[in-house]
Amino acid sequence: MPGTVITYIVRRLIAAIGLLIIVSAITFSIFYLVPRWAGASPETLANRYVGRAATEETVKLTAERLGLYDPIAVQYWNWAKGVVVGAEYDYGAGVERCPAPCLGYSFITKQPVWPELLDRIPVTLSLAAGASILWLVFGVAIGVLSALRRGSIFDRAAMTVALAGVSLPIFFTGLISLAFFSYRLGWTKPGGTFVPLTDNPVLWAQALILPWITLAFLFSAQYARLTRAGMLETMNEDFIRTARAKGLKERNVVVQHGLRGALTPILTIFGLDVGLLLGGAVLTEKTFSLPGLGKYAVDGIVANDLPKILGVTLVAAVFIVLANLIVDLLYAVVDPRVRAK
Repeated sequence: MPGTVITYIVRRLIAAIGLLIIVSAITFSIFYLVPRWAGASPETLANRYVGRAATEETVKLTAERLGLYDPIAVQYWNWAKGVVVGAEYDYGAGVERCPAPCLGYSFITKQPVWPELLDRIPVTLSLAAGASILWLVFGVAIGVLSALRRGSIFDRAAMTVALAGVSLPIFFTGLISLAFFSYRLGWTKPGGTFVPLTDNPVLWAQALILPWITLAFLFSAQYARLTRAGMLETMNEDFIRTARAKGLKERNVVVQHGLRGALTPILTIFGLDVGLLLGGAVLTEKTFSLPGLGKYAVDGIVANDLPKILGVTLVAAVFIVLANLIVDLLYAVVDPRVRAK
């Protein structure tokens, strides 16, 4: 049995590494080929990194130093090599060293992308961790209770609220909650006041409690509906009737047999949701002015800073692949039959 589990984990790790390589190649190609297809020349791309008064010769030299005349395969190889061993960027005025892992160098902020991402990952990680715990606990609990009390007032009220949660966009509920709880009642701190957990845990929680609740309201609605549907199907299975006939307590029947049978789709969507959030909760971070990966990506798009956008995209891909890898491993725990696949 241990050998089977190890083989399963190694197989999934190899698949995850291969997927990351493919995603990085496709993402790099999109960011550097689409401008070419739109008619942008290497000189046009290099013009972003020089001053407005730069001469044509200076622009061409900058394009040559940045490798914009090289084939896309050569450019990707140089970039991938920089991720592993670091890179140097010669833009005329000097040579900038980008240590590994080098996801690119922003010539607008004059900073490597990776250190800037590291400063913002704790914000997004804090947001995703707190919100995911809230929506998982409340969403699954409400879904189970709704399934057990099908047709009751609680069931109808919970599904109505869940429908509202799914329908309302995050920027609407976020702005409403900010206006009411922060600016009118003063119960929470307004956006843009993030404090690291290591500095002050209380202020850290106060700054994130409203974004957590706003995100949890959206996602818990989906989980409540999904859990309710799964529980209604599972509780009508023959093994549930057999468990009850054996005299098991109803709580054990619901938790050990009913809920466990409905866990597989919940694990799937939970892994995807957490992976996407770790890649940057764009609307939430923008609404609450949190300096996370999502806001960083928006700022890069506004400034037309391709290295920033590429860096965020690749970090998001890593988080999504890792989240799905963890879900695959959890499948093996919940359902041992998965190990043989």
